[in-house]
Amino acid sequence: MTAEEKEIKILIVEDDEDISRILAKIMRLQGYVPIQAYSGSEAQLRLFSAEREDYDLILMDLMLPGLSGEELIKRIREVSEVPIIVLSAKSALEDKVSVLNGGADDYLTKPFAREEVAARVNGALRRAKRKGAGGQEAAKVLTYKNLKIYQEAREVQVCGKLLPLTAHEYDILCLLVQNPQKVYSRDSLYELIWQGSYLGEDNTINVHVSNLRKKIGAIDKEEYIKTVWGIGFKMA
Repeated sequence: MTAEEKEIKILIVEDDEDISRILAKIMRLQGYVPIQAYSGSEAQLRLFSAEREDYDLILMDLMLPGLSGEELIKRIREVSEVPIIVLSAKSALEDKVSVLNGGADDYLTKPFAREEVAARVNGALRRAKRKGAGGQEAAKVLTYKNLKIYQEAREVQVCGKLLPLTAHEYDILCLLVQNPQKVYSRDSLYELIWQGSYLGEDNTINVHVSNLRKKIGAIDKEEYIKTVWGIGFKMA
């Protein structure tokens, strides 16, 4: 089997057997290989035991028996940057913010549309592939005010200090800095970063921009990201 034909393995961590079966079917229809775990503890064994497999993406619930989804994400992020998409009945904004800050790459609330799950997974896998390839502009260093983006390392520094960012926070900041005079609407940011259609009621973009401002602001009080009311965001 060549590298191009490599099986893409998706770990599904969901204790509801019906939902797990639906997610596995969605993944198979996309041509992926689903591996199912029915508790946080089982997922931990699959991820960290001596017989562990390598997964290309993790699709998981939060309210899991044995080990919570939040704790599982924390442990995964200590050793891996594998894409993590959360599917949860928790719909409060503070839950989404906490989980995204904790290391998840994306968040969908239940009940979900099958087509959207497939689109989010496909988008996350494309981003991971591009990140692994490095891209044609990998060697470039982007600068803006006291901020530097080292694209090859996907590293951001503000005033010489390392800025810890999630994958999506980095992608949003990199896009804005590459075109500092351009105003990006929320839907255009969503489509460019998540590779999918923007849902108007989704606060994902606002959450990530807010997190970026807080992290940069903790180091430099200079304004970096400006809200253009009624339109979207640009560099200040």
